[in-house]
Amino acid sequence: MSKVAFKAESKKLLDMVINSIYSQREVFLRELISNASDAIDKIYYKALTDDSLSFNKDSYYIKVDPNKDTRTLKITDTGIGMTKEELEDNLGVIAKSGSHTFKTENEIKDGHDIIGQFGVGFYAAFMVADKVTVISKSIESDEAFKWESTGPDGYTITPAEKAQVGTEIILEIKENEEEENYDEFLEEYRLKQIIKKYSDFIRYPIKMDITESKLKEGSEDEYEDVTHEQTINTMVPIWKKNKSELTDEDYENFYNEKHYGYDKPLKHIHINVDGTIRYNAILYIPENAPHNYYTREFEKGLELYSNGVLIMDKCADLLPDYFSFVKGMVDSEDLSLNISREMLQHDRQLKLIAKNMNKKIKTQLQSILRDDREKYEKFYKSFGQQLKYGVYSDFGQNKDLLQDLLLFYSSKEKKLVTLDEYVSRMPEEQKFIYYATGESNERIEKLPQTELVADKGYEILFFTDEIDEFAIRMLMNYKEKEFKSVSSGDLGIEDDQKDATEEAQEENKDLFASMKEILSGKVKEVRASKRLKSHPVVLTADGEISIEMEKIINAMPDDQNIKAEKVLEINVNHEIFQALKKAQDQDKEKLNLYTNLLYNQALLIEGLPIEDPVDFTNDICKVMV
Repeated sequence: MSKVAFKAESKKLLDMVINSIYSQREVFLRELISNASDAIDKIYYKALTDDSLSFNKDSYYIKVDPNKDTRTLKITDTGIGMTKEELEDNLGVIAKSGSHTFKTENEIKDGHDIIGQFGVGFYAAFMVADKVTVISKSIESDEAFKWESTGPDGYTITPAEKAQVGTEIILEIKENEEEENYDEFLEEYRLKQIIKKYSDFIRYPIKMDITESKLKEGSEDEYEDVTHEQTINTMVPIWKKNKSELTDEDYENFYNEKHYGYDKPLKHIHINVDGTIRYNAILYIPENAPHNYYTREFEKGLELYSNGVLIMDKCADLLPDYFSFVKGMVDSEDLSLNISREMLQHDRQLKLIAKNMNKKIKTQLQSILRDDREKYEKFYKSFGQQLKYGVYSDFGQNKDLLQDLLLFYSSKEKKLVTLDEYVSRMPEEQKFIYYATGESNERIEKLPQTELVADKGYEILFFTDEIDEFAIRMLMNYKEKEFKSVSSGDLGIEDDQKDATEEAQEENKDLFASMKEILSGKVKEVRASKRLKSHPVVLTADGEISIEMEKIINAMPDDQNIKAEKVLEINVNHEIFQALKKAQDQDKEKLNLYTNLLYNQALLIEGLPIEDPVDFTNDICKVMV
């Protein structure tokens, strides 16, 4: 018996398979099980055209058998088997795929798509084994043969004894190394875990002898080990079943089994597409956000399968960031995978799938919003912020897609409303969609800036999330109605007192100039207010940066020191204004005192820090004595 050397190119490729191609050693079992599944599929296809063959699915299986004593792991299938020539062709030439050849020759089309395509998966066994033995008997032959190899040095093929058609692969598992635990591939629980992770939806039973400790019959406290054969995999994936066969409970059970979340999903989306690219998907909209959802540690992504075999745990490219809360899986037989089957060779197919699913997710969210408002508001409490980030990010590229999913608290309705609901209630003369920003609804309701808009009977949207105003600035308008902050310089409201206010501005321009000088650059301007009714003073902003935006930007770690162009507005109809005028005429020191007090009062109303609390308290004391 002489050893046959691998070809030079094959030796290099084998070394790559063992050391470079696969990121995790555990995938060797996925590859061997996939090959075993292919071998059974080949009998199925032969039976379609060969009347002498019948295919009874119950007769076909894959068996995984670890043996700690001999330190071997055996994978057996009842598939088509290999002749001596096929052992030489398929295992002697690395990267020649017998499955790929079979697919090409038989024009596989009917849904039992054969998985193998590169012819390298078998050699992943050498990542965990010192020696690999393959004993195979072909359906085309009465003889069996044994292929053996210890790696790049080559292989031998000799006659063997095997009664049943099919293939046995025997791995002699490596001894543990300093940083590598190979013992795990002989442990029942670990092998079950790997099978469930990667091969749960292989269409044929994957069996193992499982040992369990049970109470001895007739004994109250004595246990014994009992071994019995179990089918480890689920086989028929839920996404391959007809929707009419499935209940909400079935979908919820799948959600829990896959550990997509610890909550109960609000909705599921079951997608079956048979078009340019074929795929199945089950998507879930969760009820609650994971504890790390709004942190850098959170990883978005859907499970990605190819023909029921797990390729990626989290395929991020299937979901845009604004829908990153969606959980679930996608299975497609049309994906172009790389040689390790751990990633895609190009992303055109993924982009097509992602685009279609994006529309489905939005449609489902709109459906919940329309038909079950309470459920949508529960979802929005957890994930509304993410939708707003989606409006703001990518320079507003997705704003049209997301704008109808947004909700904001309404000053009139005292509840969350959509932009469409707001616009539908606008009086004919109202030019803008008004909003106010603040830390809470309660604080916004007390803001002096809201007085004029509220007196007009106009609805105000309350922005309490940091992202709100940034998102709305990116949105710019909704149904041709521009957004306007109640703190804007021009509210676009015809005010009965407008002429009187402008007259007061002109008459008291010297007073306002003096106050601006006293505040020495802290404000851009001091002026008579058009918006105040009962409050004496308020801070507003001119320009693109609002006071609320200034607070948020300057709270960020990189200390950008962005400043809004602040304007101190004085209510000329308030009694405090008379005190200011009197101080201007009679007591410049008192004008200085009143101006600083009013400015600090306005800062407090805005939730901004007082620049010098000691001076502020001293000023209050001066007023009191």
